[in-house]
Amino acid sequence: MKVVDMHCDTISEIYLQRQSNQDISLKQNNLNISLEKMQQGDYLLQNFAMFTPLHKTDNPFQYAHDLIDTFYHEMNQYSDMIGVIKNYQDIINNMNQHRMSAMLTLEEGAVVQNDLHYLQHYYDLGVRMITLTWNFSNGIGYPNFSRDDDNHGYHACDTKNGLTEFGKAYVQECERLGIIIDVSHLSDAGFEDVYRLTTKPFVASHSNARSVCPHARNLTDEMILKLASRGGVMGMNYAADFLTENDEEKCLSKIDDIVKHILYIKNLAGIDCIGLGSDFDGIPPYLELKDASYLPKLEQALKEAGLSSLEIEKIFFKNVLRVYQDILQ
Repeated sequence: MKVVDMHCDTISEIYLQRQSNQDISLKQNNLNISLEKMQQGDYLLQNFAMFTPLHKTDNPFQYAHDLIDTFYHEMNQYSDMIGVIKNYQDIINNMNQHRMSAMLTLEEGAVVQNDLHYLQHYYDLGVRMITLTWNFSNGIGYPNFSRDDDNHGYHACDTKNGLTEFGKAYVQECERLGIIIDVSHLSDAGFEDVYRLTTKPFVASHSNARSVCPHARNLTDEMILKLASRGGVMGMNYAADFLTENDEEKCLSKIDDIVKHILYIKNLAGIDCIGLGSDFDGIPPYLELKDASYLPKLEQALKEAGLSSLEIEKIFFKNVLRVYQDILQ
């Protein structure tokens, strides 16, 4: 079964390990994602997020560019195995050449330095999806889950603080350019602003269902229905904290819990809004889906839960590819 995964932090991990003078590559490593593990898992496409931690850098713009340099270094080094995509036809071309595909994404919209002109700059560099916020407010808007939250994100959400005026212009410029808007991490009020101000499909690249697990990082039923009505997709996040409510430091992420979210969302809004957004290499390592090579185990679990082959194909790759075909002209 082919796999399209909308979110991982692998490039950030490679960058940080290299900063510590460790020898690491995308082809073969001890991370959740490597090119070899992706091949074993039958990956078609992986979104690689350039995660810029505002609390750890004084220069988000430069940090993002350092990550982008790392991304392209790996892509050029292993161009026989994987190719960067900038439009939908690139995906088809890579498939015809028996190569996997990689999409460059940004996780932290603040790297534009409050200047909309930089969106064109990042688009020219190959960025095709932007997660508007991480767990800090920025010039665009506010997150739902603050790092300072005493409840660890459970039963907390921000229904008051939406997009700033700059943020409203930001999402409209993303639509004009053909950059997919990602609302994972964004406040509930910010989600409503994105829905109101845009016309094209958008995504929640790594978020689950809040009715199943009451974490602020997950989507409410109403949000899921609105996302689905727009033709968007939400990527199932494998992190245990977003699958089940718990206070365990080393809680195991179970395949059955991922299946529970998928079945709930299917019954609520239909199969067409569900995709995968592992958050590999950005979440704790206590996972039944230990790495990219384990995806056939999720496929088998979904079969045992009664989903048809077509429904599983939609979750694994077809739904996300539909959005990419709509937007990445």
